[in-house]
Amino acid sequence: MLAVALGAGVLAGCSLFGDKDLQVPDEPADKLYNEGLFLLNTKHDYKDAAKKFEEVDRQHPYSDWARKALLMSAYAYYESRSYDDAITAAKRYVTLHPGSPDAAYAQYIIGSSYFDQIPDVSRDQGRTEKAMNALDEVARKYPDTEYAVSAKKKLEIARESLAGKEMEIGRFYMERHDYTAAINRFKVVVTQYQTTRHVEEALERLVEAYMALGIVQEAQTAAAVLGHNFPDSRWYKDAYNLVKSGGVEPSENKESWISRAFKKLGVG
Repeated sequence: MLAVALGAGVLAGCSLFGDKDLQVPDEPADKLYNEGLFLLNTKHDYKDAAKKFEEVDRQHPYSDWARKALLMSAYAYYESRSYDDAITAAKRYVTLHPGSPDAAYAQYIIGSSYFDQIPDVSRDQGRTEKAMNALDEVARKYPDTEYAVSAKKKLEIARESLAGKEMEIGRFYMERHDYTAAINRFKVVVTQYQTTRHVEEALERLVEAYMALGIVQEAQTAAAVLGHNFPDSRWYKDAYNLVKSGGVEPSENKESWISRAFKKLGVG
């Protein structure tokens, strides 16, 4: 009888203290959210803050607190330089709340996270291109926001990086006397990155490459366009001297791709 009683007691204990009854009840959403803010603003513990904000979303997925917490987790991850996590959270926000006034900021976090990972020009520029795409989306979709202004500035820096990469490869080909391959790289800078500081050198390098190939008229056009748009550039002086050494003067052929590229963008 004692054994039966003990057995019954064990069964009763399982009923009272099973896993289901041991589950911790959800904490109030505002409490979790404010704890996240405390970790973020006071403790500057960005990763733990992000986790706390994620807990709001996990425990209260359909609440207004969850929407705000998702954006804050993206920001906290960005501040901790956990860029992939920031991108994931921000993309989720944009997907779930595309019409929110804060969607612009979430998209800006995506672009900034890629932007902050832009490598030097000697390395692959895949993240630079992703940064440009994300930042361009900010400028296009949310043109009247403060984030659009900042996005445009970062876009210019990203373009400088991509143009710099093209120039580096172009110089590499020039050193190996592969002038056609070099021209193709400098052409990208002239046609796609005219607002960058690299365009002056790209035009001068085109003069070098075309003169080396004996395509004098294109060299003259590159020199003329360079002189017209950047008359005080040291690169123009080099280009001018180079065409002069070939017995010709800078002279623009309006049908050249170089001339048309500048006219297309209203330059020159």
